[in-house]
Amino acid sequence: MKVTALYPGSFDPFHNGHLNIALRSLELFDEVVIAVYGLPKKNLLFSHEERIRLVETCLSEHMHSGRLRVVGYSGLTIEFARKIGARLMIRGLRNSMDFDYELQMSQTNHWLAADIESVFLFANAPHSFLSATLVREITQLGGDVSALVPSCVAAALAAKKIESQRRESE
Repeated sequence: MKVTALYPGSFDPFHNGHLNIALRSLELFDEVVIAVYGLPKKNLLFSHEERIRLVETCLSEHMHSGRLRVVGYSGLTIEFARKIGARLMIRGLRNSMDFDYELQMSQTNHWLAADIESVFLFANAPHSFLSATLVREITQLGGDVSALVPSCVAAALAAKKIESQRRESE
C-alpha cells in the first residue's frame, strides 16, 4: 500500500531547514505532498502563488520521480490531508518550544482525525536554529541569508528587497 505523507506549512520563505525535512521525507515515504498554506495569520513576504512557485523551483530536480508534489491549500490542514489521501503529516522540530506547540497540534489533529498520524523529524544541526521569521528579519535589515536558503529563494528575497526599497523611495 502506497504511503502518502503531507508536509504542510506557510513556507514564507522556504529555507534550508524546510528543504532538509522535505528531502529526508522523500527517503521515508512513497509520496510526499508539500502543501503551502494560503492564509496563515502572519505578515507574509511572498504571496501564496509566489511561495508555491519558490518551493517548486527549490525541489524541481526531485519532482520528476512523481513521488513529490507541491500544492497550495487553505482550510483545516487535517481535512486537506484526508482530501489527498495522506495517512501521515510531517512536522519539523527545532527545539522544545516547537515540540510543545506541535504536541498540542498533533493531539488536536488526532482528535479531529484519528486515522492520520503525525510524524516529527528533528532539524539537522546546521538548520536547528533556522526559522522563516528569522530569514525575513535578516533580509529586511539588509543581512545576507544566502547560506540559509536555496539560491532561488535568495534571489527572490533580493528582488523583494529591491522592490520594497523602490516603493519606499517613491
